[in-house]
Amino acid sequence: MKIALMDSGIGLLPAAAAVRRLRPDADLVLSSDPDGMPWGPRTPEDLTERALQVARAAAAHAPEALIVGCNTATVHALPALRAALEPGIPVIGTVPAIKPAAARGGKVAIWATPATTGSPYQRALIRDFAEGVHVTEVPCPGLADAVQWADEEAIARTVAAAAALTPADVTDVVLGCTHYELVEDAVRDALRPRTGGAPLTFHGSADAVATQALRRLGIEADPEAPTTGSLTVLLSSRPSALPAEALTYAEGRFLTPQPARTA
Repeated sequence: MKIALMDSGIGLLPAAAAVRRLRPDADLVLSSDPDGMPWGPRTPEDLTERALQVARAAAAHAPEALIVGCNTATVHALPALRAALEPGIPVIGTVPAIKPAAARGGKVAIWATPATTGSPYQRALIRDFAEGVHVTEVPCPGLADAVQWADEEAIARTVAAAAALTPADVTDVVLGCTHYELVEDAVRDALRPRTGGAPLTFHGSADAVATQALRRLGIEADPEAPTTGSLTVLLSSRPSALPAEALTYAEGRFLTPQPARTA
């Protein structure tokens, strides 16, 4: 089987790693857009066009499904992507894990990009899935870019700024940008002093999206399958290898125990 993932940058790594854990025999196609990122400041029309280009580059490799490993692209481009590729290639979007976080009944903080924080999209998810739950939206300016470029100083600075906006009595943290899942440990460490060391539950989207992709294909998870899946990397449609920044994260190293294929 072959599953493609797309994003503006390396935010697709957590979902790709989740697919690989569930099906080590799955061939993966990772298609991103370093030439056009960041997508967040673009108009919805411009972002949709960039997303379509990235998706079509992935589709040229004949995947059986495409995961949109990006919250922003899911918000603005998912209908266009589905219109272009389905029914031949099922398209699975990424939604912040607000529903499972709220279901625990604690106090929830949603870390997200400034563009997503307070947006009608996120507010609708809160209304639909977190009614009656104490929710704090926490904007994280600059964090996605810091993660993309593996800038340790910028990651520490932007995580600390967001932690300062997070209530001390929070019990659940939603990582509402796929890039943030790559630095969950740093977020946890930054919040520990603020919450007095109280246990926190983190909620990302990677595992749920990977599971949904297999479900759409009617394929069972098999973590014990032989690790035979290949890796194809496309950077703005160009065959490549994973960028060096990706390999600074555990998910990137997990995907490339051997040199990545370039075509």
